[in-house]
Amino acid sequence: MQRIGLFGGSFDPVHAGHLLLAQAALEELSLTRLFFVLAAQSPFKTDNQFAPAAARMQLLRLALAGQANCEVDDQEIRRGGVSFTIDTVRDYARRFSDAQLYYLVGADNVASLPKWREAGELARLAEFAVIPRPGEAPTPLPLPFRGPTLKGFPFGVSASQIRARVKAGLAIDHLVPAAVAEAIGNNRLYL
Repeated sequence: MQRIGLFGGSFDPVHAGHLLLAQAALEELSLTRLFFVLAAQSPFKTDNQFAPAAARMQLLRLALAGQANCEVDDQEIRRGGVSFTIDTVRDYARRFSDAQLYYLVGADNVASLPKWREAGELARLAEFAVIPRPGEAPTPLPLPFRGPTLKGFPFGVSASQIRARVKAGLAIDHLVPAAVAEAIGNNRLYL
């Protein structure tokens, strides 16, 4: 049976923390494939202004170059508007009907899972693998959600910190892959 992981987010920009979480998920969940699902617009972050979707997609592709078991999925960008996880999970459940689906979710989002669109259906279609925050206690999943908590590689960096560093003219070396840092600079993103 295939084990498919879904890692949704704005990835604005993708950074070393995302890549370490992906590695942990691949190993700890014995995933066959991991899809990075680029969100068009989070229903919980409607005030956020993101870098253009094409730029975020380019950064993701650069970061994942050579990773045979990781892929970029742009279906939420193609759908446009607010991105709802249930639509994406349903698509994967249809396309990979014999696979076990795992949706990666940050511990900071666990409490809000019951508020996600069609939460009961989401819980039925996929297990939710919780990504803990460095130095914080594990967050249990609310019912009816089920799934493991990943051990991962604790790395306290966020996309907002990286954007702030770029805006302040500070280096982002080692926080993002070198090709991503170069593309951010070349495209004058986050200034």
